Amino acid sequence: MKKTIIFSAIALCFSLGTVNAKSANFNVENHNVVKAFKVNSFCVSIAKGDIETVKKLLSLGEDVNQKSNGMTPVMYAAKYNRTEILQLLIAKGADLKAKSDKEKTAADYAKLHGATDAYAIIEEALSKK
Repeated sequence: MKKTIIFSAIALCFSLGTVNAKSANFNVENHNVVKAFKVNSFCVSIAKGDIETVKKLLSLGEDVNQKSNGMTPVMYAAKYNRTEILQLLIAKGADLKAKSDKEKTAADYAKLHGATDAYAIIEEALSKK
């Protein structure tokens, strides 16, 4: 009998604790959601220095001059000093004179980020054209 009363009291406490619970309804109609980054997987692979993925994506037809987040793939290679990838992109026809949405070239990004090896490769490639 005592057990029944104790269990009933515990059940009553739990039921009273949840009686006032309400489901939350939020109105999100007036909020705009903006992506912070819009970088494609090709440029992410370049930034990480994953040359195998870069080669694979190029063999699948990835455009070496398509902008991602306002920058071309060669700009990412220059910015992160990915010299081997940079040479590959140049060999595949990357436009070294293209400008980003911030009006900077690949050489500008290399210089800005202290990527001296990438800057030298770009200057050499530009002098040959």
